[in-house]
Amino acid sequence: MKPADLIRLLSLAAIWGASFLFMRLLVPQLGAMPTAFLRVALSVVGLLALLAVLRCSWDFHGKFGRTLLIGVVSSGIPTAMYSLAALVLPAGYSAIFNATTPLMGVLVGALFYSEALSAAKSAGVLLGLAGVALLTRTGPVAFDLQLLWGAAACLTATTCYGFSSFMTKRWISERGGLDARLVALGSQLGATLCLLPVFAYGAAEMPLAPLAQPQVWLALAGLGFLCTAFAYIIYFRLIADVGPLKTLAVTFLIPPFGVFWGVLLLDESLSWAHLQGGLLIAAALWLVLRPARPLPQAEIS
Repeated sequence: MKPADLIRLLSLAAIWGASFLFMRLLVPQLGAMPTAFLRVALSVVGLLALLAVLRCSWDFHGKFGRTLLIGVVSSGIPTAMYSLAALVLPAGYSAIFNATTPLMGVLVGALFYSEALSAAKSAGVLLGLAGVALLTRTGPVAFDLQLLWGAAACLTATTCYGFSSFMTKRWISERGGLDARLVALGSQLGATLCLLPVFAYGAAEMPLAPLAQPQVWLALAGLGFLCTAFAYIIYFRLIADVGPLKTLAVTFLIPPFGVFWGVLLLDESLSWAHLQGGLLIAAALWLVLRPARPLPQAEIS
């Protein structure tokens, strides 16, 4: 992985790690579906403004419909699922389940896209999950129906991430490519159209009082513009440059950044679990991101 790609990976992890702070504020006040819809809708506004300022070409080269469908799978469904999970699961547990994304990517790639399943990648995924589990210990959660529903929502989201990364590779990257900003715009339009009927159905019950608070709008702006619009530009650029599986490894880095933002902004404390988990995650990243060894050439007799 080139230094520029590694910087993009770390930047994406830092941005998505901050999204947990915004979600903690917004979901309890606005509700799950309003938060999910406003997040993707604001991201469309941000992307439209960005493309207009930069005077980007709006030519999707016949791939507009595919970017819409990618958006439903990569953003629409996962955003809704994590918003629902935030109602019943602590943020730490959602982060643990979010870190199953590379595992889902490895499985989806092996089962549906003929991707090789190496021992190093498998070991890296398991180590990463162990590290995230250490970093996000939040205390015991009762094993009940709410926990099962929350877990199912998170795993649905990570499965969607696994599929969408390969869909992007096959439908966009391997068919001549497309400006990452256009892919991000099309995907967020697809996510917005996906969530619009659900939002419209329950809009009458959405609490309006929180919208009078400036911090709610600041959190919405951060979640929509930074953590979604800008983040998905980086995400689709990484898929084009380094491939789906290496891009999905970003989810191992999100919990450490979540801890960092919590310590910096919420005065949360550090423990030995943070050091232990960080070392496991570093080992996991090395296994998942290291270049594959070239296969030995057969000797010519």
